Amino acid sequence: MTTTATLTDRYVDAAMRTVPEAQRADLAAELRASIDDQIEARVEQGEPRDGAERAVLTELGDPDKLAAQYTDRPLWLIGPRYYLTWWRLLKLLWAIVPACAAFGVALGQTIAGEPFGTIVGTVAAVTMSVIVHIGFWTTLVFFIVERAERGTDSGFVSAWTLDQLPEARERRASLSDLIWTLVFLAVAAGAILWDHFVGVVYFSTGGWVSFLNPGLWPWWIGALFVVMAVEALLAISVYAKGRWDVGSATVNLVLNIVVAGGALWLLVNQQLLNPEFFTTVIPADSAETVASVVPTVFGFVVVGIAAWDSVDGYLKAHRQR
Repeated sequence: MTTTATLTDRYVDAAMRTVPEAQRADLAAELRASIDDQIEARVEQGEPRDGAERAVLTELGDPDKLAAQYTDRPLWLIGPRYYLTWWRLLKLLWAIVPACAAFGVALGQTIAGEPFGTIVGTVAAVTMSVIVHIGFWTTLVFFIVERAERGTDSGFVSAWTLDQLPEARERRASLSDLIWTLVFLAVAAGAILWDHFVGVVYFSTGGWVSFLNPGLWPWWIGALFVVMAVEALLAISVYAKGRWDVGSATVNLVLNIVVAGGALWLLVNQQLLNPEFFTTVIPADSAETVASVVPTVFGFVVVGIAAWDSVDGYLKAHRQR
């Protein structure tokens, strides 16, 4: 049964996220005890408990700053006023922009027919360049803003409030994740069956046309259904254990490699997608071009989803350790 985290729970959890794991338990207990003592002192003076809790946590301020004080970690690079805002924005940009740039460059070069070595070299160079540029220009902007203020507060960074507290991290595998996984697998299986037995596009002259190659039945599709069944069992196992671990994440990685690897092999050998789909749906003068671009995009999407899901499994295992 899931219980709603209190403001104190969320504050302590947020403060401990950047504390070394060896110190986390002791510092969390110390911080919680300090908060409880201050709340009780206010309650004894006649304040309502909810109001006392909010007042105490507001006085403590940004939990990341408090964690830095606990661990004697300086918040220096550009200046303490903007350090946390700069660092949070930089991490967010590094997590999103380089991956998007690498994906776009790889997709474009693949469609253009560049050799594999050229694609790898270009993607590596572009990714490193994007990472460096993000770090430099983001830091430069904050440097200029800080120096331009000359000690005044222009409101560039708002004062921290309790509303900015993140939700407490899940310590157990949630039921919603299990339901989402099972529903997704069921919908995917249904879509594959619909594509084979009915089709995805109807033409009055040729009837229904499937997107996947009918030749994949029964063995390739049967193997895919077996992998999907193992995925469902893995999700149930994780929920039963109550957490992700390295073993579960590794099994998830292997399953993703099997699916993505099989899909890429079939795409390279032009056996995954139905060749009649493009000649039927696309005008004759564009069918050849579309038939070369769509499999490439489809392959990149499959690999991207598999990579994201694999990384997500290991991140969950790390967070729930």
